[in-house]
Amino acid sequence: MSSVGPTVAVLPQTSLQVGRNDALLGAGEILSKSPGVLEPRHLNVLLSVLQTSPSPTEKRDVLITLGNAAAFTANQDLLREFGGLHIIASCLCDPSPDLRVQTLNALNNLSMNIRNQEQLKIYVPQVLELIEMSPVNSDLQLAALRLLTNLTVTDNHQHLMKNSITLLLSLLVVSSEVLQIQVLKVLVNLSSNPDVMDDIVQAQAPASLVLLFDSCTSADVLLRLLTLVVNLQAWRPSAQVAEALRSRQDSLYCVLLDSSSQFHSRLRLLLSHPDREISAQVARLLP
Repeated sequence: MSSVGPTVAVLPQTSLQVGRNDALLGAGEILSKSPGVLEPRHLNVLLSVLQTSPSPTEKRDVLITLGNAAAFTANQDLLREFGGLHIIASCLCDPSPDLRVQTLNALNNLSMNIRNQEQLKIYVPQVLELIEMSPVNSDLQLAALRLLTNLTVTDNHQHLMKNSITLLLSLLVVSSEVLQIQVLKVLVNLSSNPDVMDDIVQAQAPASLVLLFDSCTSADVLLRLLTLVVNLQAWRPSAQVAEALRSRQDSLYCVLLDSSSQFHSRLRLLLSHPDREISAQVARLLP
């Protein structure tokens, strides 16, 4: 298991074979091509179809192809220059959950490009709303969190997440292992930024969060949880801020960092964890 640092979410390419459809101005033929050989004119046609087609199925197929094409740096730049990022992002409002998932997948690959992130940052509130309103453990939540993982890899846009820490913490205690890992990737990225730390420790946190620090918790989840706490412990509050935080028993500070927290007794039990990286992180956290 490798050490946990700033995390980028990368989606694998998916195969797509679609027959010719003359009504789509040749888009069917384009969709059957390998994403690596698509030319600028092909991308323009696909973006046009995405704007004009009334068919959810056709739009979904186009989004999959554009998402696959966006795995290539040259196409990431071309799609931005063609205005494609905003055209694709407009599908976040589509009533079809599956189409919104494919939209997020395409935006995720496009967000691997720093210049694209400058355009995509305006959609962070909308993506956060999708996470909050979607069923727990849904493909929509997972796809949205993957996009946020990329957008929080640097500290350029992390401030846009300040008001959503409570949402992320609440997901940790109700979601599946796969979703927990993706939530923690975002939280670990955010906790590497001192400018966001005040907002993180003041966020409301479920008391049951401490129960995740247990040998029964998945090693992948547990390691990221411990990495998060290591980052949090590096934060040094002023005496005034610390006193204010102690008066809020539901803050992340009280749940994990305060001397009265149950976290400390649970941490000692993890010192003998069979995973060496986990036991090393525990030793690092113990006084």
